[in-house]
Amino acid sequence: MANRSEYESEKFKKGLEVRRAVLGAEYVDGSLARADDFMAAFQQLTTEYAWGEVWTRPGLPRKTRSMLNLAMLTALNRSAELRLHVRGALTNGVTRDEIKEILLQTGIYCGIPACLDAFKTTSEVFKEIDAEKAKAAE
Repeated sequence: MANRSEYESEKFKKGLEVRRAVLGAEYVDGSLARADDFMAAFQQLTTEYAWGEVWTRPGLPRKTRSMLNLAMLTALNRSAELRLHVRGALTNGVTRDEIKEILLQTGIYCGIPACLDAFKTTSEVFKEIDAEKAKAAE
């Protein structure tokens, strides 16, 4: 991770801890390392406020926050972020069956096209995870 003044606050460090725990250190550290002078401000914003302020609040457990994210990202049809948060949801204890139910529920209230895209994206993520596990077991 690059040493940047944007990454030195206590809120950033607190958010970074949660972000790494949910999304994986490799992904998060890679995002920070690739951030140029322009993108560093966005990395600071998302790490401090999404992860350091909201994800650390005591009102909801991480599992519930992940479930909400899956529904919102499906509704917004943001498949790249959904892909990332499916992995995070699994890390936070959301089961594949629960993910399926979240996507079905979202499809009824937010539209079948968004739901279909979310199912396709999630299915790809599950296949990738299964392949990674099979490779690691060899």
